[in-house]
Amino acid sequence: MTVLLDVIHAASALESRVDARLAAIGLSLPKLAALRALVNAGDPIPLGQLAERLACVKSNVTQLVERLEAEGLVVRAADESDRRSRLAGVTDAGRRAYEQGIRIQRDAEKDLFGSLDAAEIEMLSRLIGKLDARCG
Repeated sequence: MTVLLDVIHAASALESRVDARLAAIGLSLPKLAALRALVNAGDPIPLGQLAERLACVKSNVTQLVERLEAEGLVVRAADESDRRSRLAGVTDAGRRAYEQGIRIQRDAEKDLFGSLDAAEIEMLSRLIGKLDARCG
């Protein structure tokens, strides 16, 4: 059975194509995911909470937030309610980058899945959901 390798290869190819498009504006899929979580949160959130939302370890989120902060897309601040915690919030530049990134992601989605009809897209989504449920 080669379907597992086919799925892994397809996922890697899709990720590479979208990452290449995002790189044109200085983003990557992990950066876009972090910006999405921060934009959706509304207010600054603790790094631990951001790590949970991104389903990754806090040390990785800390490094990611440091890079985003160096680029002016995120700000970090002390958490007044917990002195051991740091908060991350999106800047205006981060919101603009997020909006650009989402447009690129949507365009890539149209390009990559444009040859599928609505029924095929629904079936693909359902199948991915089933696989995701088995993995999670």
